[in-house]
Amino acid sequence: MTEQDQPLSGVRVLDIATFIAAPFCGTIMGDFGAEVIKIEHPRDGDPMRKFGTPTEAGDTLAWLSEARNKRCMTLDLRAPEGAELFKKLVAESDVVIENFRPGTLEKWGLGWDVLHAINPKMVMLRISAYGQTGPMRGKPGFARIAHGFAGLSYLAGEPGRPPVVPGSTSLADYMSGVWGAVGVMMALRQAEKTGRGQVVDIGLYESVFRLLDEIAPAFARHGLVRERMGADVPQVVPHGHWQTRDGRWIALACTSEKIFARLCEVMGKPELAAPDALGPTKNRLARREETNQLVADWVGSLDFEELMRLTDEAGVPCGPINSIADIFTDPQFEARGNLQTVQDPRVGEIVLPAGVPTLSETPPVLRHAGRAKSADTDDILREILDMSAQDVARLRAGGVI
Repeated sequence: MTEQDQPLSGVRVLDIATFIAAPFCGTIMGDFGAEVIKIEHPRDGDPMRKFGTPTEAGDTLAWLSEARNKRCMTLDLRAPEGAELFKKLVAESDVVIENFRPGTLEKWGLGWDVLHAINPKMVMLRISAYGQTGPMRGKPGFARIAHGFAGLSYLAGEPGRPPVVPGSTSLADYMSGVWGAVGVMMALRQAEKTGRGQVVDIGLYESVFRLLDEIAPAFARHGLVRERMGADVPQVVPHGHWQTRDGRWIALACTSEKIFARLCEVMGKPELAAPDALGPTKNRLARREETNQLVADWVGSLDFEELMRLTDEAGVPCGPINSIADIFTDPQFEARGNLQTVQDPRVGEIVLPAGVPTLSETPPVLRHAGRAKSADTDDILREILDMSAQDVARLRAGGVI
């Protein structure tokens, strides 16, 4: 499949953001055919190039993965001539992605009002720690701060113990990029109908807060403050993690009384599902520790493969808690093509996670890994702004690119 066949073919995105949150929106759009132009400062570049596991190319594996499918150019937006060149690029583009602290682009003369006047149909994604409004709008922040502010870190960990990292320190970054992509798509659709673009405004913490199921209405209506529960959840039990006889960790989830009855059958204890025993959810919640111990004893009496066979046959949701080493040998990941190999001219063969979601007719395409800084500057200036080699050389000599 060529780029021209993909759903976002013909959409041009200017990605002037750094690290992950906003750039990940561009990564998603690039996977589906958008022309994403990554614009970096000529001297420093995107700090993401140095964040993570280094490679012989000088850029990290994180950069090679998350800057995939992007054209890379350098441009000093703070220099007057650089700002003017950026405005010319905006006139020829559909989307601008940024994650500077609110007010930064305005200081450079590149705020929304200026860019919108240049290109009224342009959509601008603005991701910051706390959003463009509110008393905390000017504060800096990263995903770890967002996890705490949104309430996620408060829930992560064992009862009575300190909060822990909720799986990944970058969760809010990636989720903000996903929400950003959704917002940009909707804004582009609206611009098609009205001829007017708009700002997509996201605070890192908002992307996480929206995922925390019913904690907001539960507090508003009943004053309930959910506390840390380890692997448990408040609504149902058993619903957690247990270790098999041969040392593998598994996740098992009984989200209904029907599923719990199946579990009781396969455990050889169907009487536990009776109405006067542990069958009703309210009974199991009242006897959570006892219920969990029954499951722990049963799981611990079986090897992993036998446990998976029994739960699969019984229709009880159960699966492995995989390490990345497990994932690389898992047949489901292989069948779905979740790990893709690409040849990079600087580091050779590299394995990257595939794009999501899978579209039946126009799936995501991994064309190349993240490129070297300024790899495409000359071509972009020539193709889009019709600049001569002499003009480009002058800009480079002046430090503008």
